[in-house]
Amino acid sequence: MSAWLRSWRPLLRLAWRDVLRSKGRSALVLVLIALPVLAVTTSLVLTATAQVDGDEAVERRLGVADARIRVEGETTVQQGADPDFGSSFGEGDGNHLTPADLADVLGREVRAVEWGTTEVSVRLDERAVQAGATWLDLRDPLTEGLATLDEGRLPEDSGEVMVNRALADRGLGLGETLTTVEGSTFEVVGVGEDANTRSFPSLWAPERPAEVPEDWGTTWLVEAGDVTWEEVRALNDRGAFVLSRAVLADPPSHDELHPEVQYGGGSDDAVVAAVGLIVVMVLIEVVLLAGPAFAVTARRQARTLALMAAVGATPAQARRAVLAVAVVLGGIAALGGLLLGIGLAAALLPFLSRWSGSYPGPFDVPWGWVLGVAGCGLLAALLAAAAPAWLASRADVVAVLAGRRGEAKPSRRSPLLGLVLFGVGVALAVAGARKQTYGETWVALAAVVCVLGMVLLVPVVLGVLAHLGRRLPLPLRYAVRDAVRHRTRTVPAVAAVAATVCGVVALGISTSSDARESRETYTPELRSGEGMVTATEATPELWQRAEAALRDGLPDATVTPVVGLPEPRNGDVHVEYVAPGLGEDSWALEWVGGRLGTMHVVGEQIPPAMREVDDAERARGDAALAEGRVVVFTQVPVDADEVRLSATAYDWQTGEETTLVEPVTLPAAYVEVEDGGSPAYAVIPPAVADEVGLESATTALHVAGAEIGEEEQQRVAEVVAAGVPYADFYVERGYVPDEFERFAVWVLGALGAVLMIGGTLTVTFLALSDARPDLATLAAVGAAPRTRRAVAASYALVVGGTGAVLGALVGLVPGIAVAYPLTRSYYGPVAGQGTGPFLDIPWLMIGAVVLLLPLLTAAVVALSTRSRLPMVARVG
Repeated sequence: MSAWLRSWRPLLRLAWRDVLRSKGRSALVLVLIALPVLAVTTSLVLTATAQVDGDEAVERRLGVADARIRVEGETTVQQGADPDFGSSFGEGDGNHLTPADLADVLGREVRAVEWGTTEVSVRLDERAVQAGATWLDLRDPLTEGLATLDEGRLPEDSGEVMVNRALADRGLGLGETLTTVEGSTFEVVGVGEDANTRSFPSLWAPERPAEVPEDWGTTWLVEAGDVTWEEVRALNDRGAFVLSRAVLADPPSHDELHPEVQYGGGSDDAVVAAVGLIVVMVLIEVVLLAGPAFAVTARRQARTLALMAAVGATPAQARRAVLAVAVVLGGIAALGGLLLGIGLAAALLPFLSRWSGSYPGPFDVPWGWVLGVAGCGLLAALLAAAAPAWLASRADVVAVLAGRRGEAKPSRRSPLLGLVLFGVGVALAVAGARKQTYGETWVALAAVVCVLGMVLLVPVVLGVLAHLGRRLPLPLRYAVRDAVRHRTRTVPAVAAVAATVCGVVALGISTSSDARESRETYTPELRSGEGMVTATEATPELWQRAEAALRDGLPDATVTPVVGLPEPRNGDVHVEYVAPGLGEDSWALEWVGGRLGTMHVVGEQIPPAMREVDDAERARGDAALAEGRVVVFTQVPVDADEVRLSATAYDWQTGEETTLVEPVTLPAAYVEVEDGGSPAYAVIPPAVADEVGLESATTALHVAGAEIGEEEQQRVAEVVAAGVPYADFYVERGYVPDEFERFAVWVLGALGAVLMIGGTLTVTFLALSDARPDLATLAAVGAAPRTRRAVAASYALVVGGTGAVLGALVGLVPGIAVAYPLTRSYYGPVAGQGTGPFLDIPWLMIGAVVLLLPLLTAAVVALSTRSRLPMVARVG
């Protein structure tokens, strides 16, 4: 091994001298390799810093307590090591725990501090905003680390409160009076921040006011020493979820977890596969972009390598001479990218933290991942130099020493292998398009295989272009033939452009198709322009306030109350409708729930807000209601005029079920709705509801007949929230693509343009540097000065145009294939009727990348190329 290492020393010294001698080319390679390393390193460091885990994460969630215990009902529960990331309710009966019960279960003294959380509506003059409320005495030592105090002091009694900066900036700073819509009043004595989030308005008070509804369940911070996994399981049997500091530090094995909560751990195989494929594609791109530079390096070293071979050097030693340059440049680029990436992450962290909604952890460098990225950078340099090194070792020594080009003839097996790989890629894409699961992963793998096959087919494409270019003008003819003659320099450049365009086209098709699926499967909840106000457990007086606020804020609107069976805050009401002669739920709607505030409407007509009912069915249903019949909505024809109705109420907190209505047969009419379903199961006439004992109330307010802009909606929503706690004002605007869907395709196009132009410019100027003797000879025999610019633009057009066309053609394969598993659903709005697939090809973006970018690159090259060169000797 020592002898082998010693053999590299002179080669590395020669490589270092070559790097210093060819500063421009060396700088180009350094940038090509260092930039991906820098970008990935910066992302890894910022991600690792943003992820709060370990002891700090425990402190932010537990303070200095030993455990957090939450009881949500009187049933047993199951959980993973962390109940927030894997838990489920059991079937047995638990017992509601008290702090005294905790001491009995754990068998030792326990100190517990109650911790409540909910949302409240905070008044801001005539408006209101939602704020997260924490009912916890922050003076208790157990709470240290859950929140920080920046100004003032911590609240000491029930009439004092600490607010965060997001709420203080709305006019509720120190000394101000904070009033909730529920009627509670506090004095703001402190301004601080939650340890986890700071963007949402928040407040802290030692006690929950009586006006604020109780949170569902009870939570304690406990001081009890280490709470072991066995003790956690014992508390689970009593209905408590436990976040234990000791269990997080020493989690149970997978075998010790309940089967229903094992999903709480482990990694996503699909995500791991996708990350691996992305790394491979980036590695291929860097190799292809850096390959031309090493090809020129090998050309410049051709005479030196020939002299070495003439005095007895082996082909392996010739390959090492070229690879040594890759070792030097790759090592410097990898180390420089690593250090610059860490430095850039440290510089960006304060700015990103300012705009983030949560606090990052301490500066964290994941050295294992970062060193792996640096290793990939060095590997990319070696792979980029591998083909030039191999071809240089096979060069004709006599031809090189005689001043002629000594490149070996192209292999005939490579194109055949390329065809095979491309065929395999197409087969994988077809298989991925047909798969119900993990289809996207198969298509991503197909994209990599197709790109590899395409790289091997590029020489054939260039040869065909050279054959077809006999009648082209001189600059284009020269560019095509020079590209074929210098395959080691041209092929990776064309392949790099093609790989970039392939990725842009594939991602563009998938993004456009996904947006089309969202657009065509969007189900509006109301008619366009209409609105609906809903609120949880609002009283008749509060609904009157909301209706008055809507009429004042929207004087042109028609406000109609929706009456139905209200849903209790900690439970639900279940009404069962069964048609005679049909099985239970045989007609049941596959999709229900909407903006009516109830699934069981009580009224004398079908609510105008139900857009799913056409005019004919609506008239038939209103006539049935006038006759005192229950209108039941269905998606299939039902030939019956009666319905068996029963009703029960379920309390989530206690697990108790109460019978509201015993099964009773009532006259009914069945009204068909659209396939998308209905926001309600039925409409019950008021007299029938009173007769069977169903209590009804206002559940929503329907707003129609006015144009409601986004700013107006927010203003009215805040005014309504000032009078009605937990009110929500929704306005139907149809399908509105988010910013990502709107700009993603063009962002991809811009990214592809940068990579494509960069790769084309790189190889073009390398080619011009390598072709200086030929161009000088052309000038000597009478070529006009502008000929060099024309040749340079033609070379850029050949490389960029050929790569763009190839990339677009190859990108269509994975792009179209991935649209099938991405946009196909096997579970539609009606049982057994899936949706999709949806295919949308962004031809405008593809056309811009394939046609405009090569022309733009050629123009840039023509304008930036010198017209005249000093005379040099021509190499034969």
